[in-house]
Amino acid sequence: MKQLTKAEEQVMQVLWKLGKGFLKDIVDAMPDPKPHSNTVATILKILIEKQYVETESFGRAFQYQPLVSKETYSKNSLTGIVKGYFGGSYSKAVSFMVEENKMTIEDLELLLKQLKKK
Repeated sequence: MKQLTKAEEQVMQVLWKLGKGFLKDIVDAMPDPKPHSNTVATILKILIEKQYVETESFGRAFQYQPLVSKETYSKNSLTGIVKGYFGGSYSKAVSFMVEENKMTIEDLELLLKQLKKK
C-alpha cells in the first residue's frame, strides 16, 4: 500500500466521512480554507492511480468512493510508524507515548483490559 501525502490523506478523510461523493460534495466538505476544486480534482486523480479511490460515471460527472477503508489505512500507517521509528516494537512505541505524557494511567489500564480479553 502506497503512503499518502497530507493533502491526499485530507481528501481521503472527507471521502471516508461521506462514503462517496461528487467533486463539489468533496470540496464543500473540506475544512476551511477550502482548496480550489482543481486542486482536489488533481488529488483525486492521484488517489485513483494509487488505487485508494474508484469512480462511477454519471454522464460527464464522476462520483468518487474509497477503495481502501479508513481502518485498513490506519492499521498500515501505524504498523509503518512502529517499524520505522520503534524497530517494530509496539512496547517501545507505548513507552515513548508514556514518556511524552501522551498516555495516562487510565489509558494503560484500558489497554491492559483489552489485552486480557483477547
